[in-house]
Amino acid sequence: MDGVWVKRGGRMAEGARGWGRRDLLRRGLLVVGGVAVGAGTSEAWWITHRRMPIAGGPASATLGNGQQDVGSGALEVVWSGRTNQRLVALTFDDGPAPQWTPMVLDTLAQHRVPATFFMVGAQVHRHADVVRDRLAGHEVGNHSWEHRDLAELDAAEAYDDLRRSHDAIADLTGTPPVLLRPPYGHLGGAVLHAAARLDYRLVLWSLQMVEREFPGDPAGHARRIVAGVRPGTIVLGHDVGAHRRLVALRGLTDMINGLRSRGYTFVTVSALLGAGVAPTPTR
Repeated sequence: MDGVWVKRGGRMAEGARGWGRRDLLRRGLLVVGGVAVGAGTSEAWWITHRRMPIAGGPASATLGNGQQDVGSGALEVVWSGRTNQRLVALTFDDGPAPQWTPMVLDTLAQHRVPATFFMVGAQVHRHADVVRDRLAGHEVGNHSWEHRDLAELDAAEAYDDLRRSHDAIADLTGTPPVLLRPPYGHLGGAVLHAAARLDYRLVLWSLQMVEREFPGDPAGHARRIVAGVRPGTIVLGHDVGAHRRLVALRGLTDMINGLRSRGYTFVTVSALLGAGVAPTPTR
């Protein structure tokens, strides 16, 4: 049989010999091409993605082909402390600022409560006098330079941002920060890489103040937080922001008293995580 037979419309029709050969040739080229593509996949991927946002960009936790400059070479990410003791860490993000930070510091001083402030470097630069000489017993961590979403930056940009804030905080406190909380709690490869380079512990939270749920009800909000705390809880609050956040800050005394009535002791994050920082006496 010289032709290629196919069934069309219920009858058999003869196809051209040339088409059959062409089809076979095309199929053969696809097979050969597939092997070549498979062999070159790694190189092709790198050529395509060597720029942001993959290689060296926000998603990448490695940078280049040389020795990685990543401090101790490890990074810890924590949401809460591993403890059965009734310890709790209050944290405040986004400051310092003259509007609310002094209010928070006054309340903490009145009740002898230590806290951890994750400060924005640009805010430190603008408002250093607001907190100067008022941070004894407290801890300061890095919260980026201008509260940009670090998960959108490449590895070099994320490092430069954090390094700038790191230096501003060290100048203010006399002690380089050892904790990082990325804005919005967003993690990405570049964030992890930059944090490792600076030998940070990366600290998120296990309970957040929920001001929207308690408009005009500081006492109700305080009860909500007190009820939600467990041993080792890291509580997220803010000492800068929208006016509604004052609900939490105005209820801070009720929150402190409520947690103490449940037998809780307040510590900084580093003390909670066992970093060798002695808890500040709270009574």
